[in-house]
Amino acid sequence: MRERMHLLRRPRQAARAPRGFSMIEVLVSLVIFSLGLLALVSLQATALRMATDARDRTTAAFLADQLMARLLIADPTSASAYAHHATGSTACAPTGTASSNATVTGWLTEVARQLPNATADMQQVVVDAATSRVTVQLCWQNGSDAPRSLSVTNVVQWQS
Repeated sequence: MRERMHLLRRPRQAARAPRGFSMIEVLVSLVIFSLGLLALVSLQATALRMATDARDRTTAAFLADQLMARLLIADPTSASAYAHHATGSTACAPTGTASSNATVTGWLTEVARQLPNATADMQQVVVDAATSRVTVQLCWQNGSDAPRSLSVTNVVQWQS
């Protein structure tokens, strides 16, 4: 009878089959998932910062073009009145006299309105009436980032 009971019993399994995940496996998978999520958040922040910089540069180019267009219809004899902080070569910290020309002051107000932290003291307009060369340097600053600048130089063909 004992022999019979022995035959009816199930054979013992040599090793237990795995039944699910262990706690260490779950923690490792959570760490890997978290690192991937952090990388995506960082990528999104970088993309947003670059898009903002591109928008500001486009706006600065448009504003410089606006001033150049206004210079085209200006009287060439009063071209030097458009000069604004025309001396000094340090970007975003020009020196010299501020322009009192109504066109330039109106343009500087528009620059301050459209670009972040773009004060009139940071902008520079250099007019060389002898060569008809005009250089516009725009500066702005996003938060605590380093100041950004855009410089546009053009030869203006004044109408006589």
